[in-house]
Amino acid sequence: MLKNLRTFVAFARKRVGDAHLAEDVVQESLVKALASAKQPTKAEDTVAWFYRILRRSIIDLYRRNDARKRALEQFEKELHFTPTAADERALCQCFKRLLPAVPEQYRELLRRVDLNGGDPAAVAVSLGLTKSNLTVRLYRARKHLREQLSRNCRACSKHGCLDCTCDIKKA
Repeated sequence: MLKNLRTFVAFARKRVGDAHLAEDVVQESLVKALASAKQPTKAEDTVAWFYRILRRSIIDLYRRNDARKRALEQFEKELHFTPTAADERALCQCFKRLLPAVPEQYRELLRRVDLNGGDPAAVAVSLGLTKSNLTVRLYRARKHLREQLSRNCRACSKHGCLDCTCDIKKA
């Protein structure tokens, strides 16, 4: 059995390119084999049967990695999303009325980074802050504004303030 185990790991390593990942795939395949309701009857069929399970596990690994890669690419596209004029009109404009309720230090960060599109690193330098400190302050500022929106806008704020139903006229 140990001889076959080394052969299985070598087989997987050749296909996945990483020794540790190959061991994980073989282990996952062994668990699948043990859990399988249908097992081979002859000893010589067992090795071929296990190779089929191992191949499927490797294919599943590539599919998961491909799905993860596509999800990361989509997330990256969303990070670099630039709203169009139509997007801007559809967004709730209540936050502009609520900005004065945000403490001044936070309000300034929201204006410079979120509303004016300033580079957080440059804003941090100009304010004499570390980038991590600026990130924490931005988080707190956004949280404070989100709480204000939730109190004032209720239902539409729960859905991202798209097509605002508030009584505030859109700017």
